[in-house]
Amino acid sequence: MAKTAWVFPGQGSQFVGMGKELYSAYPEAAELFAQADSILGISISKLCFEGPEEELKKTQNTQPAILTHSVAVSRILHKAGKSPDAVAGHSLGAYSALVEAGVLSFEDALRLVRRRGELMEASGQGRGTMAVVLGLDEEKVREACAQASVYETVEPANVNCPGQIVISGNTQAVSKACEIAKTLGAKRAMVLPVSGPFHSSLMKPSAEEYRKTLSAVVFNEPKVTYLSDIEAVELKDPLVIRESLVRQLVAPVQWIKVMEAFSVSGILSFVEVGPGKVLCGLIGKILGEAQVQNAGDPTSLHTLIGAI
Repeated sequence: MAKTAWVFPGQGSQFVGMGKELYSAYPEAAELFAQADSILGISISKLCFEGPEEELKKTQNTQPAILTHSVAVSRILHKAGKSPDAVAGHSLGAYSALVEAGVLSFEDALRLVRRRGELMEASGQGRGTMAVVLGLDEEKVREACAQASVYETVEPANVNCPGQIVISGNTQAVSKACEIAKTLGAKRAMVLPVSGPFHSSLMKPSAEEYRKTLSAVVFNEPKVTYLSDIEAVELKDPLVIRESLVRQLVAPVQWIKVMEAFSVSGILSFVEVGPGKVLCGLIGKILGEAQVQNAGDPTSLHTLIGAI
């Protein structure tokens, strides 16, 4: 049988109403959402199901919300007898992948992403922004950043797929890099509605503070192949994985390289586990021959469970 990787989405996949149907249809999902509420001491389930959107979009709320939704879906799949041969996650999604791989407990991962979100929100406020550059190759995006960085800091942050690269840094430098990218042939370059310059060197204060939080958490060896979204290689050593999560705050997500690594290993079947279909779209643009499905609501789960 063909090997399958489960991939987990990051921030930006959230929406008001996420998980509500899962909660109603699957006891294991209802149990997990209730557990998340108890662990965090806030009703993350109510935020997911009812919003308001502005509260759900706050980084410290978005991150535990997406993690809880993704892990709920993975538990439903496991109950149906499904499991992955390998896992990876996009930025925040790495934590869902690590729970799936047995590296982190759900409780520890939930507390970590809540703290991660708080630190990112606090460190990012007023310090910078991010922008997406469309229709330009990575080399030219780097050239645009290099030219604009004479103003301040701007760097590639998410290498998502061919023709879609997110940059991050100080607001003025990001704006200038967008202008330069357009002169180099970009179809579009637009600032994103985010609260800070994530995945850039400007997040170093957050990363150093976060290292202290991570040091108090137990990391186990992965039970299935885990590919880091930063190094784009398989990581096995718990201490190396922990340090990778520190680096993740300041280093770019290498999603193209992750997908290429899966392809080289013979994996061309993917399930996006969690809210939305963002990764399905990216994977299709990176690996045209890949088989991609999403699992995020009762309808997609029913289709998937009957198909694999």
